[in-house]
Amino acid sequence: MAAATTTTTAARVTAFAGGVLRYPRSIPSPASYFLKPFSASSGALRLSSRALSSPSAKGRRFYTCRAIYNPEVQIKGEGQPETLDYRVFFVDHSGKKVSPWHDVPLQLGDGVYNFIVEIPKESSAKMEVATDEPFTPIKQDTKKGKLRYYPYNINWNYGLLPQTWEDPSFANNEVDGAFGDNDPVDVVEIGERRGEIGEILKIKPLGALAMIDEGELDWKIVAISLDDPKAALVNDVDDVEKHFPGTLTAIRDWFRDYKIPDGKPANKFGLGNKAANKDYALKVIKETNESWVKLVKRSIPANDLSLV
Repeated sequence: MAAATTTTTAARVTAFAGGVLRYPRSIPSPASYFLKPFSASSGALRLSSRALSSPSAKGRRFYTCRAIYNPEVQIKGEGQPETLDYRVFFVDHSGKKVSPWHDVPLQLGDGVYNFIVEIPKESSAKMEVATDEPFTPIKQDTKKGKLRYYPYNINWNYGLLPQTWEDPSFANNEVDGAFGDNDPVDVVEIGERRGEIGEILKIKPLGALAMIDEGELDWKIVAISLDDPKAALVNDVDDVEKHFPGTLTAIRDWFRDYKIPDGKPANKFGLGNKAANKDYALKVIKETNESWVKLVKRSIPANDLSLV
């Protein structure tokens, strides 16, 4: 069965829902491999705006999709890792490419969200979704024609929330009037297991750090994978400090300082230089999801961004 993909006046969405993708612990090679199918509930595929059922999210509405079947999904690497041409694509079982940014739903209900790993923990290659390329594959970032690496390993799984966008035309008055960085919202996943490039994990948000990078607002949502042994113990930012002592400070300091070895100034943080709580993180996710909807509806100019 071909992927159930549709274009509506609000957004283009593909029927992915639920489930943790699992595959070999290696960077994807040029040969593709099948992943464990998502679980999906019955019902028509459609763009919907619905309130999350968790008590902390009452009244919050998110745009997402519902699926009618259990699709198989592939991650397909093209080219050789750590080269300028290397790309990691998402494809359905018929071989059709889909976008990890636009086609994977943001939220699954009950306070659960999809998180796409771009940079596995304890690695330094700066991988990211190519927002200006068709189907937005994951690639290694470049600067002046050279591949980019962090000066040291990142200590957590790092990636994006699909179907979110930090609007560069919106000045956030709560964070020094900083404008969005024109990217999906970033996630720092603090669980013990090392993810893989392109892996989709089910997470719950715990807090948010408002990083300001050269004047641009670059949200960092702190979250934990639901399959982590400590997931049931942490439900808000205070629980992180209790069960992962020092982690919030370590995340802030890592992102504050990582550009210093390249001769750049330290990044800054808004909101009193502290992590905001879960409710605030959910507000950030809601607002950036709404911005993404405006983007794919073309209510806001996309400029060089790919909406395919």
